[in-house]
Amino acid sequence: MNEHLPGLPDLPDLPDPRGLSRRLDSLRALARTRHDERLRTGKELVETRAFLELLPRAEALLENLSNALFGELLSEIEQSLTQAIREILGQERTVRAVRGSYGGRLHVHFEIEQDGCTEDVLTGQGGSVCNILSVGLRLIALSQLDPARHRPFLVLDEQDCWLKPELVPRLIGVVKAVAKRLGIQVLIISHHSLDHFSLKAERIYGLSASREHGVEVRLLAVRTPGPAEEPDTSGALDSVEE
Repeated sequence: MNEHLPGLPDLPDLPDPRGLSRRLDSLRALARTRHDERLRTGKELVETRAFLELLPRAEALLENLSNALFGELLSEIEQSLTQAIREILGQERTVRAVRGSYGGRLHVHFEIEQDGCTEDVLTGQGGSVCNILSVGLRLIALSQLDPARHRPFLVLDEQDCWLKPELVPRLIGVVKAVAKRLGIQVLIISHHSLDHFSLKAERIYGLSASREHGVEVRLLAVRTPGPAEEPDTSGALDSVEE
């Protein structure tokens, strides 16, 4: 009951006006914060949309730049690998380097063309094509390294495993010619007969089990250049028979 003002209805207890004022100030500050966040988010959304609109143009420019920078180099790689495939396998196949840009980076995918059909490098010829391309790309990559920091030395372990025995000398001949031209020493490990390497390898070693040493390494042959050949003192091609 209202004891001070008789006749007025009972009024509930009202909250302290000072508490309401503080609550109002807090809500105003929160409203300002939410407003600023909305403005900032809207600005970021506009910038993101503008970036997405530029993305196709940026990818096209990157593709053009990649073609300009690497087009000539990839064309030379295509020609060199195509020549290697044809010399070794004796087939009219063509290597194609398909260029693309993914995630802002240049990607190169190699394909084989024959009679107008495209062949998967990884499955063609039971793996022989893949092995030949792998050898070629390794030689090319090694030739691009700084010789002051990287020794021009390449180990090829069973790279002839998918080749028919009669094709192995062709592979060895191509590897030796390219390695000599690029100044790279190559060590080839193989299970094939020594006869396939005798005409090309500078030195041939044999590995065999030994009770005393575990593995015994024996020098089996040293090739002597013919009358019309210049002596090769770089050791461009060595072979190890397991």
